[in-house]
Amino acid sequence: MAKIGVFDSGYGGLTILKDIRNVLPEYDYLYLGDNARAPYGTHSFDVIYRYTIQAVKYLFEQDCALVILACNTASAKALRTIQQRDLPEINKPSAVSHQPSAKRNVLGVIRPTVEAVPAITKSGHVGILATPATVSSESYVLELEKLSSLQGGDGGRLTVVQQACPMWVPLIEAGEQDSEGAKYFISKYLRELLAKDPQIDTLVLGCTHYPLMKGKISEWVEAYPRPLPEGKGGISIISQGSLVADSLEDYLTRHPEYREPLSKDGTCRYLTTENADRFAQSASLFIGEKISAKSISLED
Repeated sequence: MAKIGVFDSGYGGLTILKDIRNVLPEYDYLYLGDNARAPYGTHSFDVIYRYTIQAVKYLFEQDCALVILACNTASAKALRTIQQRDLPEINKPSAVSHQPSAKRNVLGVIRPTVEAVPAITKSGHVGILATPATVSSESYVLELEKLSSLQGGDGGRLTVVQQACPMWVPLIEAGEQDSEGAKYFISKYLRELLAKDPQIDTLVLGCTHYPLMKGKISEWVEAYPRPLPEGKGGISIISQGSLVADSLEDYLTRHPEYREPLSKDGTCRYLTTENADRFAQSASLFIGEKISAKSISLED
């Protein structure tokens, strides 16, 4: 029987996994963190794609029917190429039996997040906080424009401004998300973003690590003195876990060909490309429970 694979370049995807398991606890999961090569956010497209497809193929080899790229950088830089170029080849009938193999698919985290934005923003001004690679891909901007067009808009109703936050992931993975250094960089990036567009009323945390900073981000936003547009409220902050979990639940309802092969023993295993004990210790910060992990290699 098949499992659901969840992949991230580091630890942030654990926040997605946690919310998915809260919504869909019955399924079996396999989490893979490419911690030895993290962070992905500063790498080129070619490197991010190569690392991501290695992880996806590995999870397919471990009998995962679905793989969730619980990483905004991988979703932005590699998902489309994998879906369009690699999956048709992977899902070809067996060369030996000429029979179709079990269908496999890869899903990302950007689309479910984008779909929630129009119902939340009142001013139509949206800020994206993400890694440099996600920002440079403009995936959020493009997906929001596409969604507006599908809904009958002209693609211009929303004003989207992006801000790269290169220091946030290293701070979080070092366990420094509550430090004075983290407060400094929260203030730095949010000030830069709001200087670009003071009318922003919705912030998208476009990295799965960032929920660990959400409390500090909220504190900063609440204390930041700025005139609000007349008749508007404060700034809403969107994190991704529950949105991705609800989207996956809907996807499985609509696609029995992926749902029916999934095993339902409620298990979860953890793999990492770094030291397993170190991973297990750090992972507890993200999921709030003690785990064990196995170390594997993804190198060609």
